[in-house]
Amino acid sequence: MEMLKLVALDDEDMQIISAYLQDAVLKVGDLDYLQQEKRFVGVTNRFVWERAASGRFGKRTFERRRSVLHFDRVTAVKVHGIDRSRKDDVLSLLAVRFLPGDAPAGVVELTFSGDAAIRLDVECIEAKLTDLGPAWEAHGKPEHDA
Repeated sequence: MEMLKLVALDDEDMQIISAYLQDAVLKVGDLDYLQQEKRFVGVTNRFVWERAASGRFGKRTFERRRSVLHFDRVTAVKVHGIDRSRKDDVLSLLAVRFLPGDAPAGVVELTFSGDAAIRLDVECIEAKLTDLGPAWEAHGKPEHDA
């Protein structure tokens, strides 16, 4: 079992993390801003894109894996289209991107389906994506309209 561990310190790294997290699903209650620690954390069920093309022994498999994404040096969080009181609502992550500001500061934007988004004001890019455990079979591969 290969466990993913990625660190992002620049925009290029952030694009890689975004690719690995495309179509991850998570509950609103799995998001947390730890203001005193300047850390934003999200626990996701990410689609394992790196195994979707070919699985073990050439068999195509679709899997999901529990993963944690966290950002350090977060100074503020803004939420759009997400009701924080509805902890069991499920969000589908489309992309994570960095919008530069007064270097090295900027905004990390997490874009979800249904016109929902989270914006993190950050002193700089400092993010980690880590798998937490074994994968399980997904019922299918996420599809997108062209």
